[in-house]
Amino acid sequence: MTAAITAWTQRFLGGFMALCLGACLLLTGCNASTTGLSGNYLEDTVAVADVLLSTIALGADDPGRPEAESQARSLMTGYVARYRPRSAINGLGSFTTMQTAVNSLAGHYTNYPNRPLPDALKERLTKELKKAEVNVTRGA
Repeated sequence: MTAAITAWTQRFLGGFMALCLGACLLLTGCNASTTGLSGNYLEDTVAVADVLLSTIALGADDPGRPEAESQARSLMTGYVARYRPRSAINGLGSFTTMQTAVNSLAGHYTNYPNRPLPDALKERLTKELKKAEVNVTRGA
């Protein structure tokens, strides 16, 4: 009797674990599309740079700034997570320039969440993001 209960428990737990694993994989697959990235490096770099440039251009008193910064953070995280592991891409000049800009902006958002961007940082980020756009369209 004990052996039958043990066998039934093992089958039940095995099936339950398989169901949980399948649900996790399904939900993880659904989550990947929420970043707004297409998977095309050129298109994604230009799109992310445009979003970041528009976020940087917002004034400190703009009512849409917190939402734009939140969107920019998730977009930056998704972009770096998608393209940093790819050795064919992470060695490109456009990626390293973009990563420098993303790291600077993310660092500011993390360390000074309630402060507007300093003018010097805005200028540097604008220059780097435009440079990354030009480099990626050239293929560098």
